Amino acid sequence: MFDKILIANRGEIALRVLRACHELGIKTVVAHSEADRDTKYVKLSDESVCIGPPPPAHSYLHIPAIIAAAEVTRAQAIHPGYGFLSENAGFSQCVEESGFVFIGPRADTIRLMGDKVSARQAMQAAGVPCVPGSDGALPDNDKAVLRIAGKIGYPLLIKAAAGGGGRGMRVVRQAGELLDAIRITQREADAAFGNASVYLEQYLTAPRHIEFQVLADEHGNAIHLGERDGSMQRRHQKVIEEAPAPGISAAQRKKIGAACADACRRIGYRGAGTFEFLYQDGEFYFIEMNTRVQVEHPVTEMISGIDIVQEQIRVAAGLPLRYTQEQVVLRGHAMECRLNAEDAFSFIPSPGRIAHYHPAGGPGIRIDSHIYQGYQVPPHYDSMIGKLIAYGDDREQAMARMRGALRELSISGIDTNIALHQLLFSDPGFIAGRTSIHYLEQWLADRRQGAPG
Repeated sequence: MFDKILIANRGEIALRVLRACHELGIKTVVAHSEADRDTKYVKLSDESVCIGPPPPAHSYLHIPAIIAAAEVTRAQAIHPGYGFLSENAGFSQCVEESGFVFIGPRADTIRLMGDKVSARQAMQAAGVPCVPGSDGALPDNDKAVLRIAGKIGYPLLIKAAAGGGGRGMRVVRQAGELLDAIRITQREADAAFGNASVYLEQYLTAPRHIEFQVLADEHGNAIHLGERDGSMQRRHQKVIEEAPAPGISAAQRKKIGAACADACRRIGYRGAGTFEFLYQDGEFYFIEMNTRVQVEHPVTEMISGIDIVQEQIRVAAGLPLRYTQEQVVLRGHAMECRLNAEDAFSFIPSPGRIAHYHPAGGPGIRIDSHIYQGYQVPPHYDSMIGKLIAYGDDREQAMARMRGALRELSISGIDTNIALHQLLFSDPGFIAGRTSIHYLEQWLADRRQGAPG
């Protein structure tokens, strides 16, 4: 096991990794920007290094500064958290070439799964169901493209091979729109990702977003920890997540989970990861793999009893998984609300000082957050300030506990999205589990149209 790990991230995930390290008896180094100098996790770490000014390009995305911080503190491994450099193959390679261990997959695996075309081809070879679409990147031949599109059928979704997080996508509903839409998407993809390659998928009209959590080691072991439902999204960013996903049978879970674990073994995956699917009319369709720990990992931890971050660290140290698939038992139901420093309905960010903070508590309630009374929310980063998680014996109890926790949670001095969550947890469609990836956007649009003034 490692003696010392450098945490190359900030906010609640930095604190989450720090807690996992300390429980394993590992010393921590937090690499932080000037804006995060006075944070809770910096104070709790064994060592800390300021790696630059607040803008991410000069701190959390500055690879030489992070490597230097690991060198001067003699850390053995680097945990990237999520976001920032967590899925950057160049960073992973640089970490390993500099003599440290990257707590995550190898660089070639990140590259394979980071390119949506190669990821799709790898999953098809592994028997993971994919959305009907083109076999690879589209050719530079208009007639061939139109033939491919006609074979798939409209409506279609143009997707950038290097895209992610909802970027680099465009819906086309008829053949006359296709070629111009492809050229626009190619230009956008080249500007955003440095890769103009795009491919086509069938556009599913009302799918749910369901993802499977996996863990794999270097010894050929791979398991899944069941699925999560992240259909409550705004601009392709999840707002509420839950596990297990409503309406998914044990047989479906076993079949798709086994396919994901087998795919991990086939591609030589190492660490924690998530297979993301669209689910419609009883069918699963692979869309991408996240080669890192996800924001919503706590709901899976709550129903499985497995510490995903600790397993990440153990696997990176070369140790085998502590669990077989037969030992994974999922119990109860968990839900997570992302807490953001923003107006609940306009979504305008709200940096500033937290004047008052009263966390929720009670049976089954967990809060993963780095904030405290007097904490200054900086304007330089994502607006998420924490996650509120509720666990219950079943979905109804988990929802009831979340409603109570949302009433009890109090944050003042900044705007938050607590009021949005309170309304959503009283929405009949959400309560009944009748959501899709478009549900929240439509809910918000209906609310704006019905609002006075």
